[in-house]
Amino acid sequence: MGSFAGMAALTWISGASAGIGQALVATVPWEGRVIGISRRPPGGVEHLEADLADPAGWETVGASFRSEVEAARWDRVVFVHAAGTLDPIGFAGEVDDDAYRDNVVLNSAAPQILGHHFLAAVARLDGVARHLVHLTSGAASSVYPGWSSYGAAKAAIDQWTRNAGAEQDRRGGTQVLAVAPGTVDTAMQARMRDTSEHDFPARAKFVELHRQGRLSDAHDVARRIWSLLDRHLDNGAVVDLRQLRA
Repeated sequence: MGSFAGMAALTWISGASAGIGQALVATVPWEGRVIGISRRPPGGVEHLEADLADPAGWETVGASFRSEVEAARWDRVVFVHAAGTLDPIGFAGEVDDDAYRDNVVLNSAAPQILGHHFLAAVARLDGVARHLVHLTSGAASSVYPGWSSYGAAKAAIDQWTRNAGAEQDRRGGTQVLAVAPGTVDTAMQARMRDTSEHDFPARAKFVELHRQGRLSDAHDVARRIWSLLDRHLDNGAVVDLRQLRA
């Protein structure tokens, strides 16, 4: 990550209070300003309070994008969208209606709207490196009963990224990426192991990965995600860290 040295960056990270989002906050590789987007204060970083399962929270974040990029000059402006939820784990048609709706809104709609807001806010920045990164998952293309809304959301993120990246290549100039981090040792993984096989038939697979010590460290994953911004990747690339050479 040598080329990051000396760069002043403005960085937003959603889902900053837990999991990979929290690890991303702790490993930002450049000087500058970091704004953590979450419902709860992430600790050690500037906090933008927003519930991204509520459309009102999207407008709060969009307003921050617009006001902050106009307020100062930066070498690099970055938004990493790491917020998401597995809940409710269970079969479509069997889980709680409100929880299922919140999952769809947070995991499917919020990434697109927030991505749209970020691209609009940074469109007129000249001579500034601009990056938009969504976290995706192998669940976008694998079948996991119990994850119908989660898997559909990740597939939507992947396709949005491909299209938005192609658009930015034509005009705009922001790098748009989706990154699948693999199986990472976070509370989300613990939540999966605590779910019954009735609701999540693939539970045993993830219990075994944990037993064998095959979950990746969140901070190591976060550092690899940051390193992607210094690589020559196609705009709109959907990247699986497990398949990418270091």
